[in-house]
Formats: sequence, C-alpha cells, structure tokens
Amino acid sequence: MSGATLDEALAAADRAMAAESEAIAMTRLVVRPALADALRLLSQTRGRVVVSGLGKSGHIGSKMAATLASTGTPAFFVHSTEALHGDSGMVTRDDVAILISYSGETAEVCQFARMVLARGAAVVAMTGRPSSSLAALARVHLSIHVEREADPLGLAPTASTASTLALGDALAAGLMTLNGFTAEEFAVFHPGGSLGRQLLGDRSIA
Repeated sequence: MSGATLDEALAAADRAMAAESEAIAMTRLVVRPALADALRLLSQTRGRVVVSGLGKSGHIGSKMAATLASTGTPAFFVHSTEALHGDSGMVTRDDVAILISYSGETAEVCQFARMVLARGAAVVAMTGRPSSSLAALARVHLSIHVEREADPLGLAPTASTASTLALGDALAAGLMTLNGFTAEEFAVFHPGGSLGRQLLGDRSIA
C-alpha cells in the first residue's frame, strides 16, 4: 500500500462530503413527485411501518424505523434475512413496508416484499433502479440513485446511504406535519437523558 499525505486525505474527505451533499440535493429533486404518494400511503395506514434491508441499507433502515417511531409513527425494523426465518410473522395486512435495496435485486428483500404483498400489506421501495424487481413490486417507488459513491474508489455505500438516510428523515418530517405531532408529544416519547430533561424542564413524568 502506498501512503498519501494528510493534505490528500483531507481533500478526499472534503470531496466525500461534497459528493454526499450533491447526492442528497439530487434525490430531493428526483423523489418529489413520488414523495406525496409515499406520505399519503404511510399516513393512512392503520397498522405500523415495517422497515427492512440488508447490509448498509439495513443499518440505515434501522435508524429510519427508530426516527419514525420516536416522532409519532409506529414503526419497527426487521432484518430481511430474519424475515425469511419467521420474523415476517410480525407483519400484518394493516402495515406498510419500506424495503430498501440499492440494486433493487437483493434476493432476501425481494422475497420479503412478495411475502408482505401476500399478507395484504403495501410496499414502498427505495432503490437506485426504477426498473428493478423490487421497484416493480412496490405501490410507491422512491429513487435513491446516485451518479457515484463518495469514497475514493466509488464503491462503498456512502452517497447512496446518505441519500437514503435523508429520505427517511424527510418522510419522518412529513409524517410529523401530517399527524400534527407536537413538542409535548415528543417530550413524552423522550423522557430520558439530556434531551428529556430539556424538553420536560427537569420535571419527571408519571
């Protein structure tokens, strides 16, 4: 391995942040037409939002579910592989599944999508390929396509995961607004730690 100077490393770090910022800005424009459909579907569900993915998409999906749950939208994360070994039993016909796969061809995610549909639930797909198998199974498709990943090799999920994370936060913000989620409700969901103390004014809740 050949070493690089600190200046070169800093330049690579700066390019990575710039690439991720550009990817999020592009995603914002591309998903806008479908975002209303996704928000309408998610806000009208009588059940919960089930988020699933594998690898880096799974890590992002786990955070997405946590953010939704903490901001008034009942949600949980299911690992796609575990879903094929019994955990799909968590899904009911009243739920909506957000399934994440950049290629849109991840076998476990696509199989889980078919199981969700057979259960009578709807699918929102996040992929980088609108013509993919997963996108075709979805009622709503949200594109997370990026021109290039942000790492020096252009291979590691970086810009694409940044865009996916931002899109999850956008859904949470939209649903908070649609549901009229208040600061008081947020405080009830966050009684612990410094955030809880700040929101509750150091008052404990029963």
